[in-house]
Amino acid sequence: MTVLFPVLILALMIGALIDIITREDGQVKHLPKVFWIILVIVVPLAGSVIWFLVGREYGEGGVRIPRMRRERRAPGREQAPPAAPVDSRSTEQQIADLDREIEEWRLRAEIERRKREEDGGGPAAD
Repeated sequence: MTVLFPVLILALMIGALIDIITREDGQVKHLPKVFWIILVIVVPLAGSVIWFLVGREYGEGGVRIPRMRRERRAPGREQAPPAAPVDSRSTEQQIADLDREIEEWRLRAEIERRKREEDGGGPAAD
């Protein structure tokens, strides 16, 4: 029984350290990652518990504790730009779409040419 408690604290500390290290900077709240790591190493039980309660950002299905605080950004730290859109079409679908677009522009040019011929009586010089 005397060995069980230190082993549980060690397991909790290792789990917290792994969680801190693998998190993105945007998912770490209140302190920089380095300070969280130091806190968990210096005070294993309290640091790990505080990390899991208030230090990490939980996903949509995770624990949410409502907080009223202003978002502060350190100088030089700007928000990451939004991710570029991902095209889920296959190469064949993309080529077919481009072919349709080229045909559409060709037909529009043909319509414009015919309108100019009807209005002006002859082909227009470009």
